[in-house]
Amino acid sequence: MAELRKAKENLERKGYTVNLFETGAEAAAYLNEQIDGTSVAIGGMKTAEQLGLFDSLAEHNDTVWHWRQDPAEALKKAMTTDRYISSANAISEDGTIVNIDHTGNRLSSILFGHNKVYLVIGVNKLTDTTEDAIWRARNIAAPKRAKSMGRKTPCVFKDKCFDCKSPDRLCRGMLVLMYPMGSSEMEIILVNEELGM
Repeated sequence: MAELRKAKENLERKGYTVNLFETGAEAAAYLNEQIDGTSVAIGGMKTAEQLGLFDSLAEHNDTVWHWRQDPAEALKKAMTTDRYISSANAISEDGTIVNIDHTGNRLSSILFGHNKVYLVIGVNKLTDTTEDAIWRARNIAAPKRAKSMGRKTPCVFKDKCFDCKSPDRLCRGMLVLMYPMGSSEMEIILVNEELGM
């Protein structure tokens, strides 16, 4: 079984800054210390909702989140913030990070444009291998997200990916991060608690 501490070591070997917390509350407190007096955007992520990140960060930052503000305006503004917070649909013990997206805002912001990107990842997203991480993103995270949004895709009813042709399909793009991008600083926040989907 994959271990968070081993994942932390492998991610650090690849060049990521990594912090490991026992609880989501500790991770949220850390992010509130680190992100202060600046602009920050939050990607579409259940983890942020669980941790109350928008409310806490908005007290002392210019904070943007399309789940809590006008989506069209917030998505555009999010592209220009100094900091960006997202999660991952899966991460392998060897340090590969996988995300699936519908709109592309999370994927593009993880890849480029912000001075610093934080990825907050709960222990439930950890897998043994890269192949397992891709499988988890497609067969666990995506169906759960589609179900939570009331989509009418085959995965909602069968709890697995069908690579469907449905107009309701959420899985439009997949990002597999093998190493940190060279364009911005990236910090991984690992949490020994189940977060997100």
